[in-house]
Amino acid sequence: MSHPTRKLLVCNCNRTMPLDGKALARALQLDAPLHVNGELCRRHIAAFEAAVKSGETLAVACTQEVAAFSEVREQLGGSDDIRFLNIRETAGWSRESAAAGAKIAALLALANLPEPQPVPRVAYQSGGSLLIIGDGGAAIGWAQRLAAQLEVAVLATGNSRGWELPADREYPVYSGRVTSLGGYLGTFDVAWEQENPIDLDVCTRCNACIRACPEQAIDYRYQIDLDKCRAHRQCVTACGGIGAIDFARTDRTHSDRFDMVLDLSDSPLIRIPQPPQGYAAPGNDPLEQALAANQLVQLTGEFEKPRFVACRENICAHGRNEITGCTQCLDVCSTAAITAKGNHVTVDLHLCMGCGGCATSCPSGAMSYLYPRVSDMGLRIKTVLQTYHRAGGRDACLLFHNAGAGRDLVFKLGRRGPGLPARVIPLEVVHVASLGIDLMLGAVALGASQVVLVSDGSEAEGYLDLLRRQMAVAQAVLSGLGYGDGHFELIEAEEVPALEREIWKLEPARSSAAAAVFDLSDDKRTTLDFAFDHLLKHAPAPREELPLPAGAPFGAVQVNRDACTLCMACVGACPEKALFDSKETPQLRFIERNCVQCGLCEKTCPEHAITLLPRLRLTKEARTGTVLNQAQPAKCIRCGRPFATQQMIAGMVERLKTHSMFADAGALDRIRMCGDCRVRDMLQSESQVSILNMRKKS
Repeated sequence: MSHPTRKLLVCNCNRTMPLDGKALARALQLDAPLHVNGELCRRHIAAFEAAVKSGETLAVACTQEVAAFSEVREQLGGSDDIRFLNIRETAGWSRESAAAGAKIAALLALANLPEPQPVPRVAYQSGGSLLIIGDGGAAIGWAQRLAAQLEVAVLATGNSRGWELPADREYPVYSGRVTSLGGYLGTFDVAWEQENPIDLDVCTRCNACIRACPEQAIDYRYQIDLDKCRAHRQCVTACGGIGAIDFARTDRTHSDRFDMVLDLSDSPLIRIPQPPQGYAAPGNDPLEQALAANQLVQLTGEFEKPRFVACRENICAHGRNEITGCTQCLDVCSTAAITAKGNHVTVDLHLCMGCGGCATSCPSGAMSYLYPRVSDMGLRIKTVLQTYHRAGGRDACLLFHNAGAGRDLVFKLGRRGPGLPARVIPLEVVHVASLGIDLMLGAVALGASQVVLVSDGSEAEGYLDLLRRQMAVAQAVLSGLGYGDGHFELIEAEEVPALEREIWKLEPARSSAAAAVFDLSDDKRTTLDFAFDHLLKHAPAPREELPLPAGAPFGAVQVNRDACTLCMACVGACPEKALFDSKETPQLRFIERNCVQCGLCEKTCPEHAITLLPRLRLTKEARTGTVLNQAQPAKCIRCGRPFATQQMIAGMVERLKTHSMFADAGALDRIRMCGDCRVRDMLQSESQVSILNMRKKS
């Protein structure tokens, strides 16, 4: 590691953390001991001011006083390129703080890492048009409150009474039942069906219908209570040329586009774990409604977010020839951002919320996570582990948690409880669902004893199932190589006591005898290849073939040679070039390293001769290719040129020998000919039926 370029300022927070400046300097490979302040934000603020005035880029080991330090920096006109790191709640405040020096050094080492590569942006534009859907009383109430700030419209649903339309027509009011709703901030398409004879958009609210109705079935909602109505139709006569009332209305469907939607329905109209931005469904709770309304008011203008994922369609294993193979990203996406599009999938980047579950589940690496990229995350992991080991740390456990609620849990454990064990190094990610087997096994290869993921309750259940499956595959690899069990753990903890209980009972797992030096790649299969090679090289019990659980993205293709006719349909269906033929001889060949177990070959095979076998084969043959089936070539009986397999031709002759089209002498022989000779034979045969010999029917 090169010497840090940022000047590092640390503080023991009024001597509540045991910081050894000399030991930290050695671990960080600094030229001089690291000065430890006692009250950097108060009595020793001059040290921070001097650092700002020096013009050096800074890293400050304190996150509590970011606002105070930033204010001082602004007053002094210093650079705003300051990084703030937390070593207090994550390491210094711990039951094992005296032994946490290696972890503190590892966390401080992150200060000098380069910024992750910038990612493309996704833009939203909202003009402030808001549709409020729900019971008329509640919807009208919120429309009245928000009309001065937003361009509101109301769609009153249901038949509740006790409310009335406002006296002034300040905004559109519709009634009906929502038939479709979809989109995102700035582009919500809504369709509804009008169920009441009175069209509120046409109605002038003159009250003539109310006065004319003998059953008093119409009130100041200007909607007809169809249970009371006796079909006198006096209201229709009273409405006259206005035409707002029509019991025989045929055109009942309406649609429009809005920038935002406030859904006050009892049950949300968009029922997905993570609804799109610009859509709020607070239900009947007035406080939740107020919070939702306040958030929507702020969503007017132009906005951006990162593009979280990228998709390489050319290696997507979703489908071929209208046959569906892999659907893992479709199954796990909680925002409905991913949809099938022919033989591959497509991502609506405006709907994507950046969980990364699609990239984690993708067996081929067609879907990749960008925020951050695996290479950027791998650099953080490698830096932390190298520094930790250099400082004498052992049995490193990497604890990944979400930003937000996950971070709060870790900080609260440090403030209120025993903190984290000295060997547990916390690393923050946008979403733990973005951590797949490439990062898990890559971390173990780089020297981690364990990888722990914390679910803070904000994740959908589908994500937790995904992570459990990923951990099961990764653990099967390590267990198969003799490393034992316990390398991966998913902790579900919404409260501090649950996190404390689970994290402190963890026992170290067996790690690699030597830490790898490779960098993690953005290509999933490349990272895994490096990890497999390293783990096999240092394995306590090396094995070249490991069984894996069902659904694993590695495995073999087994072929029933008696059934296979070498038609090569499977070769055409394979999206990863794991199956291929030979130009010299009838052969079906297989590169196991490329297989993602998508099942397209199995579903495509017309003879049902293919089955899948999940496993991991760590041999040279797994990368260079093996022969699954081969046959003797069938040679044309006229010219002698090879054109098919003997098995295929024999099967065709056997099936067609009793067919009426092959009753003529020599017809079956044509099956044994190549295409060119077959055409010549048909033209030369006098008995062959020709369209030229067909007489015109009178």
